[in-house]
Amino acid sequence: MAPRCWRWWHWSVWPRTRPPPARSTPSSHQQFSTQEQTPQICVVGSGPAGFYTAQHLLKHHARAHVDIYEKQLVPFGLVRFGVAPDHPEVKNVINTFTQTARSDRCAFYGSVVVGRDVTVPELREAYHAVVLSYGAESHQALEIPGEELPGVFSARAFVGWYNGLPENRETSLLQLAPDLSCDTAVILGQGNVALDVARILLTPPEHLEKTDITEAALGVLRRSQVKTVWIVGRRGPLQVAFTIKELREMIQLPGTRPILDPADFSGLQDRIKEAPRPRKRLMELLLRTATEKPGTQEAARQVLASRAWGLRFFRSPQQVLPSPDGQQVAGIRLAITRLEGVGEATRAVPTGDTEDLPCGLVLSSVGYKSRPIDPSVPFDPKLGIIPNVEGRVVDVPGLYCSGWVKRGPTGVIATTMTDSFHTSQTLLQDLKAGLLPSGPRPGYSAVEALLRSRGVRPVSFSDWEKLDAEEVSRGQGAGKPREKLLDPQEMLRLLGR
Repeated sequence: MAPRCWRWWHWSVWPRTRPPPARSTPSSHQQFSTQEQTPQICVVGSGPAGFYTAQHLLKHHARAHVDIYEKQLVPFGLVRFGVAPDHPEVKNVINTFTQTARSDRCAFYGSVVVGRDVTVPELREAYHAVVLSYGAESHQALEIPGEELPGVFSARAFVGWYNGLPENRETSLLQLAPDLSCDTAVILGQGNVALDVARILLTPPEHLEKTDITEAALGVLRRSQVKTVWIVGRRGPLQVAFTIKELREMIQLPGTRPILDPADFSGLQDRIKEAPRPRKRLMELLLRTATEKPGTQEAARQVLASRAWGLRFFRSPQQVLPSPDGQQVAGIRLAITRLEGVGEATRAVPTGDTEDLPCGLVLSSVGYKSRPIDPSVPFDPKLGIIPNVEGRVVDVPGLYCSGWVKRGPTGVIATTMTDSFHTSQTLLQDLKAGLLPSGPRPGYSAVEALLRSRGVRPVSFSDWEKLDAEEVSRGQGAGKPREKLLDPQEMLRLLGR
């Protein structure tokens, strides 16, 4: 997923009623498709990868039972905590996931941290197969001096802040409420997440009031003094990672004007003629915005704009510059770059020149990163993925992976859907071929005993639906689709815990 660009793709859902048992037929060896066998499968992670994996397994195996484990109290992962609040249509995919969770052959267990509350080997003992679909929970560090200064945030943390990610309550007050009293913000990275963050920073607060943005974040944005946002990339216009929808939204954003240097686009007209259609359309829109004089109406709108955003190309972060007292970010030193190589091999190399860009806020949007979940699971720290072949975890039979932890944090929701379906199909093929344990497995009953002995009390999907109803009720008074619950302790109190 350019890391954020979730899309709603329709997919058929199956009946919630269980089909009648298939008639038993003689077989030379036990098959899971016979009426005596119920494959017990668990999925770790309840974001799009986890739910699409569960959906495909339930749809294509009439008896399989799937348990979904999630470390948060609530389901849906980045659909809930990553999608921008002004993109409500993207969250419609939750309706499909809800149908999956309500299947009588599916169960959701929230507030269970795999790797701490229960280990992966314990899950492998309890289930015929385990699928790791827990996504990318961290961010790529800049690894430059000054990165630790107040006023420097990862875009992931900033998105989690305005979307009500509960873990942000466990951080410091400064991180929970970013200081937006500065005039200029710099976003490092030119993907859809970067444009999301820029758009939220510059959108008039009254346009966000009817979204599901948290009231706390909206209060900070109402007081924001940010007037200019620079979106910085190491390479050139041809290499931007955002998509045309997000760019068009930025160009049309009320109360703002774009700042693009026509010199950055010199000679690109001929080079984009052979580009694939989506990339060609994106480049044409960038070119028009940068080089053509706006029409009368658009020119008048831009004259009245009180805020601005701009794209700066061929710039790589070298150092975050501190304020005189060393207590706050005051700017960023950028190495000026040039491109070497062609096609996919194109890379940015420093020219030796630098540029200092004053700012009071730096947001790093250079990528998400998966973490290792359990010592028993192979992990490639360089690529940030679990080594696998077609979703089969290398050297660990019965263990699979799907989504970002399988392939890295790239692609849109359709990519994740297709990827998850492929992993599910691989698992089902192994099941049919007799490559997974043939005897019965206890599934959640064994895990429940472990969790109880460790004082862990999971949250069910029906529990989530109670919290969901509370959020919707709280939002109605303000004309919002919901007011998200932010405090896990409050959530548990509402559930009578």
